[in-house]
Amino acid sequence: MIQTVDALFDGNILHPEVPLNLKAGTRVRIIVETVLPETSSKPKSFLQTAKSLALEGSPVRLK
Repeated sequence: MIQTVDALFDGNILHPEVPLNLKAGTRVRIIVETVLPETSSKPKSFLQTAKSLALEGSPVRLK
């Protein structure tokens, strides 16, 4: 069974943010992926988002 759970590391122990669906004594394999805080990333501007879409075709001209 695979569960994806966010956790907080206090310097010694990983503390899951939600209870794990495991029996006591169950052996597990942990793969650690760091998650950047949401406040550290600046939202993209409209222009950055539009450019990232890589749209093709001629622009529509409004009258």
